[in-house]
Amino acid sequence: QLTMSLNSSTLLNEENAQEPKRNTECLESLELQTPSSFQDNPLQQLQLASQEVLEKAKKSGRSKCPRCNSSRMFYCYTCFVPVETVPTKEIPTVKLPLKIDIIKHPNETDGKSTAVHAKLLAPDDVTIYKYPCIPEYKERRHEIALIFPGPNSVSVKDIAFHLQKYTKKGVCASDDDCFREPLLKQAKIEPEEEKNPHECISSSRSEGTRLKKIIFIDSTWNQTNKIITDERLQGLLQIELKTRKTCFWRHQKGKPDTYLSTIEAIYYFLVDYHQEILKESYKGQYDNLLFFFSFMHTLIKDAKCCAGKE
Repeated sequence: QLTMSLNSSTLLNEENAQEPKRNTECLESLELQTPSSFQDNPLQQLQLASQEVLEKAKKSGRSKCPRCNSSRMFYCYTCFVPVETVPTKEIPTVKLPLKIDIIKHPNETDGKSTAVHAKLLAPDDVTIYKYPCIPEYKERRHEIALIFPGPNSVSVKDIAFHLQKYTKKGVCASDDDCFREPLLKQAKIEPEEEKNPHECISSSRSEGTRLKKIIFIDSTWNQTNKIITDERLQGLLQIELKTRKTCFWRHQKGKPDTYLSTIEAIYYFLVDYHQEILKESYKGQYDNLLFFFSFMHTLIKDAKCCAGKE
């Protein structure tokens, strides 16, 4: 218990836990859960690789980054590599069905960001940019979407429908234009090639909706305005994850519990994409994206518990 308490404190300090106290309702509620309710907590049913390497690193304490020699816990959040006590070969890697760009706010504290988890665990498919250095997306908006809640955001299952207006062949004036009378009239003139008005939706789904890249913003919610209003992100399809609740230990006070940490948002989007768009049964293919997150969640929960008992 002493070792866990000391190393948990180290991790908390690494993330600048001296900031004003955050909302910890999710953590506190876990203490009260009954075994029957564990199935409602996604972190309890993840299919993860062995976390023994993290257990050993926790007992050893902070270690050096092999690139910059900085003292870190588990991984270096500036070089995006594990520390010396966490061999890279013992860290799982995840293959993603599409590419991910993470745009990080320049004032976001590196040690608090979960974006690095994605880069560590899916290095071939994740790129992190520090704003204002981001790519130009305009010419590829028919195959890119932005995860961000807003009045014009759509759900994952509706991606195929809304990406119709971004096709290279032409842009529809509105979402409904792709399915108005011209298509129906054509069906009457050429009955031998009669098509369902919504065939383009199912066709797009079978093609993965042509979606090739997803953009996430890594920032506190109060800092997102500077990035989301950038002209390079205007006109992109926006997607909102409305049904998931965060278990992040730094959930921001006053914000809905559906506002997720970056790694949670990436994970839940991919699970929904796998089921709603790829139409495949989900069997834990992306669970290891929460490899570090779930371990830290438990570590910090235990540390808070020990502090409370003391």
